[in-house]
Amino acid sequence: MADFVPVQKAVVPAAGLGTRFLPATKATPKEMLPVVDKPAIQYVVEEAVDAGLTDVLMITGRSKRSIEDHFDRAYELEEALRAKGDEERLAAVRESSDLAIMHYVRQGEPRGLGHAVHCARQHVGDEPFAVLLGDDMIDSRDRLLSRMIEVRQQRGGSVVALMEVPPDQVSAYGCAAIEGTDEDDVVRITDLVEKPAADEAPSNWIIIGRYVCDPAVFDVLEKTPPGRGGEIQLTDALRTLAEMPREQGGTVYGVKFRGRRYDTGNKLEYLRTVVQFASERPDLAPEFIPWLREFVKRHDAADGVEGS
Repeated sequence: MADFVPVQKAVVPAAGLGTRFLPATKATPKEMLPVVDKPAIQYVVEEAVDAGLTDVLMITGRSKRSIEDHFDRAYELEEALRAKGDEERLAAVRESSDLAIMHYVRQGEPRGLGHAVHCARQHVGDEPFAVLLGDDMIDSRDRLLSRMIEVRQQRGGSVVALMEVPPDQVSAYGCAAIEGTDEDDVVRITDLVEKPAADEAPSNWIIIGRYVCDPAVFDVLEKTPPGRGGEIQLTDALRTLAEMPREQGGTVYGVKFRGRRYDTGNKLEYLRTVVQFASERPDLAPEFIPWLREFVKRHDAADGVEGS
């Protein structure tokens, strides 16, 4: 294995306005919307911790104080639960505050994902780091981030997570031009295109919200002009890194992910995620799944009556 500095820190951008979920997100950060009984952002932090990253920097903005409160101790609540002898809920409340060493920095203005990542420079320093986007949840049974960190340790450079999608979906994502390596699930990135038209996409492999970045990305981001939407795009910085020599922190690899990913970035996908998680919970599934089947049956029957 090559002698590269180990990845020890995770950066979680969480400064978005959550406009797709208004009015629910008028006063509540979208990252705090629950997936069953845990906020979506906790699943993301748990993923980082499971990959060995216990130093987590959250990039926040205005009206995000509840995120900090969630990962802090709640002494009054804990004492009330202890007095009731409710050990199960006490453990659940303590779990989030015991997960990791949490740090916070504010992104003063919403200037894009690239700018949010650049806000982490002082905390990260001259070390490689992982970036986990809160809208993407990876099933805990799929060790994507651990695999990406392993690839970074073996090859250096930066690493992005890739998923294959139908051609008509590539225009909603950053898309990668790739070439193979000696490992089936690892490719080298030769170009990145942000939200290309379907007929201009270099492949069907899109970037999903997991990155392991070489610290060289900070210097590149500093010089990266605003791109699509007037924002500083992380994709543009990674394209530059892909063209740079490894000795300067360049080269970008992709890990092909074929596992389970949940998108909580829009209402329909969020609802699907909640249903899937509830359906796999042993404490909920025995009652929830029969109810769901009956609901669908009634819904289909009503549609049949209306359509006749």
